[in-house]
Amino acid sequence: MKKYLVFIISFVLLYMVFQIVSGAILTAFYTPDFSAIRGNLNQEAMFGKSSIPLFVILIIATFAYFLSQKTFKTAKS
Repeated sequence: MKKYLVFIISFVLLYMVFQIVSGAILTAFYTPDFSAIRGNLNQEAMFGKSSIPLFVILIIATFAYFLSQKTFKTAKS
């Protein structure tokens, strides 16, 4: 049960770190398109669709699994 809890906690933490880092990178490299605003001066915000690819979730889950295995590794005599 402890391994499962460590796995879930580490998975959630790694997922949150990935979200924060990817958001910071996307924000840093964003360049607004001012040419599209000339005739359209309404106050609407445009939000994009955000979806994380499955392979990224699998990579995060793999790191979380190995972290939980390393944390509770027992010494065999």
